[in-house]
Amino acid sequence: MEHITLLADKRIILGVTGSVAAYKAVDLASKLTQAGAQVDVIMTDAARQFVTPITFQAVTGRPVYTTMWQTAAGDGLPTHIAHVGLGEGADLFVVAPITANTLAKLAHGLAADLLAVTALAVRCPVIVAPAMDGGMYQHPATQANIALLQARGVLLIEPDEGRFASGLVGKGRFPDTSTLIGHIRRALGRGGTLAGRHIIVTAGGTREALDPVRYLTNHSSGKQGYALAQAALDAGADVTLISAARDLPVPVGAALVPVDTTENLLRAVMDAIDNADALIMAAAPADFRPAQVAAQKIKKSGDIPALSLSQNPDILMAVAGQRHTSGWPRVVVGFAAESENVLANAQAKLAHKGVDLLVANDITAPDAGFRADTNRVVLLDAAGSQQSLELASKTAVAETVIQRVAGLLNTAS
Repeated sequence: MEHITLLADKRIILGVTGSVAAYKAVDLASKLTQAGAQVDVIMTDAARQFVTPITFQAVTGRPVYTTMWQTAAGDGLPTHIAHVGLGEGADLFVVAPITANTLAKLAHGLAADLLAVTALAVRCPVIVAPAMDGGMYQHPATQANIALLQARGVLLIEPDEGRFASGLVGKGRFPDTSTLIGHIRRALGRGGTLAGRHIIVTAGGTREALDPVRYLTNHSSGKQGYALAQAALDAGADVTLISAARDLPVPVGAALVPVDTTENLLRAVMDAIDNADALIMAAAPADFRPAQVAAQKIKKSGDIPALSLSQNPDILMAVAGQRHTSGWPRVVVGFAAESENVLANAQAKLAHKGVDLLVANDITAPDAGFRADTNRVVLLDAAGSQQSLELASKTAVAETVIQRVAGLLNTAS
């Protein structure tokens, strides 16, 4: 688990209740800690029947709270009002998994244990992630309790559908750790530098059909685009992710628009940019497509067929035209993946395409560019400045780009 800037030094209270999924909360506590958060775990008596407190203490490096009177290790609590002390400095209170029983306690303000008392004392955002067997989640009583909590501003992570320990199948399974962390990031990112902004990010390499089996494409993995979408979400933005990538997990909170060809990408972008604050064109659209698409698979027998190409539309030029008319989007970021004369080609593209910021990189470098998890880029802006970013994770590159976008939007406003 890599360090997550948004989670660095955040204090998160993790409540764990008596669901069989309690063991999965260990991984959540571990991953949050690895990402940079300080995690204080509160366990109910029922949770201790599934997982021992020492397990959570081992992965968080912090005491585990089990009763109103002492920690799991038998030490006295820091104060006689530990529920207030725990809640006062917390950035987020997450109850995962939460049982039907604890949902009912929180919905009706019952203060029967340390977890429930702390829920009454906190002033930070609260997230609940239900996990329960059979038809318990869909039961009207459970749904009424959830509705009551949501009306008070509690955030709900919907459970998954699947098979339970009982053998029944239905809705109530605990989501995986990456999904939970995505929702946690979404909650913590509210009020960020891009709060209230609509950001469009494109990602991945488009595919142009040659016949029903083959297509032309490029080596773009979409990783940088997805990192940009996540960084924008962390900054509080509403994000539309227009993606030609297929195998990457979609960041929680992003509205996905899948595309395949460059023409599909163009239509999706033009449909989305009206009233959008920023467009970040991280996708690698194919410049050319086969002039003719064979109706049947091209066979190897006979002469090698000649391949005739047609030019695809220039998406950034189309955006520039609409922007000139409507004024939207306010900020446009382009990418230049070059194999030679990187800066010269990037500067020419910056001037020709009318973008506010251009991200240029040398795709011949083995540790940067396509498919790699790291990147080395130069940011060029319309004012003529250049910012070089040495080798860093694509996450770090994305965060820098998003910071620049936020600054440009503030200037534009």
